[in-house]
Amino acid sequence: MARLLFLIGIFCLLAPNPGYADLGDQTVGWYQRQPASFPGYNFFAPGRDTTTYLVDAFGRVVHSWPSEYNAGNAAYLLAAGEILRAARIPGPLPILAGGAGGRVEKIAWDGTLLWSFEYSSTQVQHHHDVEMLPSGNVLMIAWELKSAAEAIAAGRDPASLPDNELWPDHIIEIEPSGLTGGTIVWEWHAWDHLIQDFDGAQGNFGVVADHPELIDLNYDGGAANADWTHFNGVDYNAELDQILISVPTFAEVWVIDHSTTSAEAAGSTGGNSGRGGDLLYRWGNPRAYDSGTTADQVFFFQHCAEWIPSGSPGAGNIICFNNGVNRPGGNASSADELVPPVDASGNYVITPGNAFGPAALEWTYMAPVPTDFFGRILGGVQRLANGNTLLCDGAHGLFIEVTDGGSEVWRYVNPVGPAGAYVQGQTVPGNPNSGENNVFRVLRYGLDAPQLAGLDLTPTAPIELYPTLGDFDSSSSINSGDFDCFSAVFTGPCASDPCSEPIFESAMGNYGDFDGDGDVDCDDWGQFAGVWNGPPTPVPDFAPCIGEPQFIRGDPNADGTVNLADAITVLGYLFTSQVVGCIVSVDANDDGAADISDAITLLEFLFGGSGGQVPPPFPGCGLDPTPGGSLACETPPVCP
Repeated sequence: MARLLFLIGIFCLLAPNPGYADLGDQTVGWYQRQPASFPGYNFFAPGRDTTTYLVDAFGRVVHSWPSEYNAGNAAYLLAAGEILRAARIPGPLPILAGGAGGRVEKIAWDGTLLWSFEYSSTQVQHHHDVEMLPSGNVLMIAWELKSAAEAIAAGRDPASLPDNELWPDHIIEIEPSGLTGGTIVWEWHAWDHLIQDFDGAQGNFGVVADHPELIDLNYDGGAANADWTHFNGVDYNAELDQILISVPTFAEVWVIDHSTTSAEAAGSTGGNSGRGGDLLYRWGNPRAYDSGTTADQVFFFQHCAEWIPSGSPGAGNIICFNNGVNRPGGNASSADELVPPVDASGNYVITPGNAFGPAALEWTYMAPVPTDFFGRILGGVQRLANGNTLLCDGAHGLFIEVTDGGSEVWRYVNPVGPAGAYVQGQTVPGNPNSGENNVFRVLRYGLDAPQLAGLDLTPTAPIELYPTLGDFDSSSSINSGDFDCFSAVFTGPCASDPCSEPIFESAMGNYGDFDGDGDVDCDDWGQFAGVWNGPPTPVPDFAPCIGEPQFIRGDPNADGTVNLADAITVLGYLFTSQVVGCIVSVDANDDGAADISDAITLLEFLFGGSGGQVPPPFPGCGLDPTPGGSLACETPPVCP
């Protein structure tokens, strides 16, 4: 590794245009990675595609899982490389809004469909998220249809029913069976836990502020429509046997008890908490239960609320992706962490007449210019084991990793849209709200993740396409300008094939990866030379010096001419033990060493690079005279 870093350092110093290709040309794929990034594999399901991907830190595909359905929306990696994936049933759905799915799939590492289950009808519709429980059962969130008459009878203000119906959310737990079967073994319905202060004739009439454990039927977050609660995330805590729900239209996260029976979940008693299915905790917007003002609202259409897992800093805290839609000060997304207040018995603490705590966030991340990072829809967040946080601006398929101090250490843009992989440099289509490369969320699995134990994790080429390899500047001509870029990302030989880790600095290096092994090395030089079509600078006709052991400096293949083949021979000698007629002939720049700078010297001379020019030949016998004025080979031939 030290040798490779040394070689690329030489390149950066000597290449006519140091650095990699202009990042203004890059639109997708891996952008950058810093040493502080948490090592691992990135798992995501593009929202407009049927394939789920696992890529390494450099955007190279490690594995993929096929499906017949687009994502709808969440996906998770399970043991033995299996995945659990929500899928979008095609065609018009009776209950349809953003996030609609209808199907959950379990797919094996080899792509075999192990199990599927559909939950979609005129009365119910799965959407957004699923969650695998330790038992192997699966949680699904779904809408259920309530007519206008049912909603009004429950105390809904008729003026808040513009769609003439209401879709409150519910959660079901499915016990899988067979290839397509499943039994609902537990369920919880928001409709069972209502309060309202509009219609005094109804049994659920009451003072909303006195009952934070209940859901105000007439709270709509300023956007009254059928999709009332719009759950967009569900997480399970096995230690607590509780469920965490993201409720963006309320700008809150809710916690409910899973230890109940379904009958207890429909009421207010039973379970470990003794409170049945009532809300145990809520946070983000106390206005939703008449216990605050707009100044107290923290969440703004958030996604992906989850408990930070054991083993990561902040374990047990709640973290979520705060989209920041209509946030005071401008639309700007953030990652927000909070510490729920609990007593010695583990009960969530609230002072009567006040809102649930905490009064402030434990940690938050916003971009240096907050409005530069904003996703109106979708979004994800994950606390990593080293304390970094992985964020997904799902609307634009943008993944970034930041440190606890807010420094960005990794960046990647999903390169997949409705028609498959994008060409590098292609503008991703979309609209102001979302690009066509949108992604629900991304998850990072460590190098030692048990889900991947014993599996072949050999990286291959990236997802995005590089149709004109070698043409870094998109000029439709591969010439000395492209050599500048090629030299800047050249990493030298690999310790293994394919490489365990590329050294080039972004996905733009893949323009030079002719053999698709994820690195730019000697194996790519020959093919790069073969497609070079730039006009070379005229080269004098160097005649070989008469008599042995004389030679032409810069002509290590001893064919009597100085040409591109000699640059390739220099690399072959340096990295693949290729035999040359005289080692001193490799030293084209006569600096006393045979190294990578000699290949660069030859290429600059031959193709008119903008770097320092090679001195004129010394009496017809090579590119540069030796200090002593003699071109005789040493015996034995060794590098000076």
